[in-house]
Amino acid sequence: MRHRDTTAKSSPAVAPAIPATAQDRCGPPALDFARARERIRDLIWRTPVLPVETPAGQVALKLESLQRTGSFKVRGAANRILKLDRAERRRGIVAASSGNHGRAVAEVARHIGIAATVCVPDWADPLKLRGIEEAAATLVFCGDSYDAAEERAATLATSRGLTLIHPFDDPDVIEGQGTIALELLQQVPNLEELLVPLSGGGLVAGVGLAAKAAGVRVVAVSARRASVMVQSIDAGKPVQLPDEETVASALSGGIGLDNRLTFDIVKEVAAEHVIVEEDEIRRAVAWCFHRHRLVVEGGGAVGIAALRSGYRPAGCAATIVSGGNVDPAALTALVD
Repeated sequence: MRHRDTTAKSSPAVAPAIPATAQDRCGPPALDFARARERIRDLIWRTPVLPVETPAGQVALKLESLQRTGSFKVRGAANRILKLDRAERRRGIVAASSGNHGRAVAEVARHIGIAATVCVPDWADPLKLRGIEEAAATLVFCGDSYDAAEERAATLATSRGLTLIHPFDDPDVIEGQGTIALELLQQVPNLEELLVPLSGGGLVAGVGLAAKAAGVRVVAVSARRASVMVQSIDAGKPVQLPDEETVASALSGGIGLDNRLTFDIVKEVAAEHVIVEEDEIRRAVAWCFHRHRLVVEGGGAVGIAALRSGYRPAGCAATIVSGGNVDPAALTALVD
């Protein structure tokens, strides 16, 4: 595990709005997390918080692994899709996903009665693929690259007039993900620090804006083999890297060379970046299962991996357990 600070230990509260650098790119309005929470309330569950003892002390686990569809992704997907107009709903939607976003999009589409197509890399988790199919969405396999799935989804959006539901770089998706912070701040009112899994940045962006506005220090946690956002921040611009096999496959994929929002927001809200190794993630998944009888996928366990591998939070802390969709065979290999 390695980590680095990007701001001072104590971060001032900021308004829950998109930073000016990102806002200049596409001009979205300020985000309204409270309104988003009301909008999506019939499509999501209020997930529990579990206090656990770790080598870093007692920490609260925000169990989005127990969310509808098995991950936090349904929040952003629901907020985006529920804003579609009648014509957009009639034409249908398309998404690229390594699994969790696609499953969320498919379930929301099924619930409101619109057609959905999901483009996935061939290595997507079988459990997530079954969930997408059970929600009656059309699956399109796109080879061994997440970037190829993104390209295919964009092509289908253009050729068929479908609305592209981006997994992270969209203000409505970011707004939906930020509703997690509103719940958590009610459940842990003395929260001082929050560890958040980082991939494309939609979760860190939404939760980070809402949490930082309440004076909570936000720490972004990446898997080393899925750390494109961190490497992009280090490079000063979005970069593209080849996919690597990782137990945290939910965090795989790029951030887009034309990233409009999350690159700048993550730079703004993350006080620190922590990167965890494959064996640390595996041990965290096994610990969740054996100690607490929790099924957590690798991408959802990176915050726990950091806390069990030497990271020490400042004050009362929590981490978001972002997903629990893992194929039984894969889980068995991890926890044995």
